[in-house]
Amino acid sequence: MKLTKTEKAILFLLFFLGACVRLYRFGSAPPGLNQDEAFAAYDAWALLHFGTDSSLHPWPVYLTAWGSGMNALESYLMIPFLALFGVKPWVIRLPQLLLALCALPAAYSVGRRMAGTRGGLCALAILALCPWHILLSRWALESNMAPNLLLIGLCFFLKGLEDGRFLPLSALAYGLALYAYSAIWPVMPLLLGLMLLYARPRVDKWLLTAGLILAALALPLVGFLAVNYGLIGEFSIGPFSVPKLVEMRAGEISLSNIPENLRNMGKILLFQSDGLKWNSPGRFGLFYPFALPLGLLGLGALVRRLVISLREKRFDAAILLLIWLVCGALLSALISVNVNRMNFLLMPIALTVALGAETLLRLAGKYARVCAALLLTVLLVFFGCFARYYFTDYTDSLRGEFTDGWEQALDAALAHEGTVYVTGALHYPKLLLAAEMSPQAFNDTVEYERYPAQYLSPLRFGRFVYCEDSAPPFDPAGVYVLWNGAPTERFEQAGFQVERFGCLEVLYRE
Repeated sequence: MKLTKTEKAILFLLFFLGACVRLYRFGSAPPGLNQDEAFAAYDAWALLHFGTDSSLHPWPVYLTAWGSGMNALESYLMIPFLALFGVKPWVIRLPQLLLALCALPAAYSVGRRMAGTRGGLCALAILALCPWHILLSRWALESNMAPNLLLIGLCFFLKGLEDGRFLPLSALAYGLALYAYSAIWPVMPLLLGLMLLYARPRVDKWLLTAGLILAALALPLVGFLAVNYGLIGEFSIGPFSVPKLVEMRAGEISLSNIPENLRNMGKILLFQSDGLKWNSPGRFGLFYPFALPLGLLGLGALVRRLVISLREKRFDAAILLLIWLVCGALLSALISVNVNRMNFLLMPIALTVALGAETLLRLAGKYARVCAALLLTVLLVFFGCFARYYFTDYTDSLRGEFTDGWEQALDAALAHEGTVYVTGALHYPKLLLAAEMSPQAFNDTVEYERYPAQYLSPLRFGRFVYCEDSAPPFDPAGVYVLWNGAPTERFEQAGFQVERFGCLEVLYRE
């Protein structure tokens, strides 16, 4: 369907604003680096330079970070960028940004197949300008790659129903999503099975190829589960290893916690916040305050279309969205949720809000253009206010959460000789990155507070020793990296210099 000039202008405006708000001050907002970003980056750096992760496993299908592991995809995608540009926050976050940008045209494509051009524009508008997806795009939490890959997978699946050559690309996206977020593993067979059962794509070489791609990507993870449930020992697939974690987080999925999980999920959806600053931008919510009625309208439209589709025995692309919603709600009922843990559900919710907006415009009849202009204006006003808040007060509020100044503080400390005593607020992957310590050197020198454990906490390794900010040991030959406000009087009286870098202060003697 050919776009009108107005539709083309809106399409360009939405892509432009969506790209700008994700690119502006990229790498410095949020300031500093999250601990999971740092570990994903260290493992990528270690694989690039030494061919192993932090626990000396060569090219693992699942990282052994923290002891209980991390998803591997983001680290692998970082490697070429680290090789080209070095270890910098914007480089670490670049794979997340690029994938999030790719999700915008995918949203338009999916929305257009569900509800025409107007549906595509609504889907693009909601995703490009909503706070949840903007926050997700700007820092490198590895599990947040999954919703973008799932959306891209759905986009190619719908294209593949028209042209089978796209089905292998859909399988590739869905298969890679398994390496982005392990929590989705239990519901992925249900999601894909229901999609295939409903859509009934033609069985041909393209569908068979897609099946082979998905199986090839899933089988190493099946092996990983077998290793970590003690059924078989560690093994390798060519250059890739299938490691055993220090401890498996098997208890994260629980039938007994369903009532509590459902209550938490309901609160997050109702208030559009989980109370965590890095996930929820305060008063603006995940999708803005007007999203709830639009989402309910969209859900009603999905249920109605399901009834019509089953009664008339005809395919409706929107039913695939309903399947995704149901599977997302099921997963959220099985795990202890916050915003990033329920990202599997939030992407179809964004599309459901968009479908609700399209349904409202359709119901407006001859007033549809006026209603569309009003909705777009309201969205742009909220977006403008949110963008201003994000790059000012919100970013400032995250300085402590992301340990602003950590890199400069550690560089300054490592420029001096002696043991480096470090605040517990600085997670150890940041120390590994700053010191460019090899995985072998780390493993040879690390002493853990408790081992084994799901979350390993080192006491010391290399030159680093962790200490309490309130009572650091006095070492006249040492260097200290402490949280701002730590008591430093006795060090200053002993001739130590104090330099401040963001949230941290470095104490050293010349």
